[in-house]
Amino acid sequence: MRLPPLPVAAPALTPEQMARRAVGDRPTEVSQPITVSEYDPEWPARFAREEDRIRAALGDRVLALDHVGSTAVPGLPAKDRVDIDLIVADPADEDAYVPALTAAGYRLATREPDWYEHRALWTATHDVNLHVFGPDCDEHLRHLIFRDHLRAHPADRDRYAGVKRRAAADHPMSMAGYVAAKATVVIAILRRAGLV
Repeated sequence: MRLPPLPVAAPALTPEQMARRAVGDRPTEVSQPITVSEYDPEWPARFAREEDRIRAALGDRVLALDHVGSTAVPGLPAKDRVDIDLIVADPADEDAYVPALTAAGYRLATREPDWYEHRALWTATHDVNLHVFGPDCDEHLRHLIFRDHLRAHPADRDRYAGVKRRAAADHPMSMAGYVAAKATVVIAILRRAGLV
């Protein structure tokens, strides 16, 4: 696998930036406090069910489909929401995949054309974040490298768990704040995983 560059730590998104990326009438911020739960061994099974549903909806339009994020790392506490990366030929061509995913029970929730043409779709209960990227996307590669590093390095996994808990305690009603509070440790772990 190609090593992508390290990401740049960015400040938390502003409310205006959060609103611009939101699709439809969804809230632009969390409506309940962010909760980091102990690892649930059911998370891989939830991913497997969603993988079957996505592949049935899209067929060979799925170039890659990976369980990423904290729920993909055994032993790592996480929000009770499975993150999945879906790779399609062109994320900007929403007509090629969004209608089929909508029929399968997902809804388009986020559109970020200036950030790898990222799209995100949610399940009705928002227990899944389906992130859509294009082939050879730096962010997708970072997700895989970060996940695999945490699986193989329990000390980094535990360090990250502590940061996640502090971030949730410090920013219980701000997903932007929660994400920004984790950025430094994420970059440090990716550097230890070989990114420069």
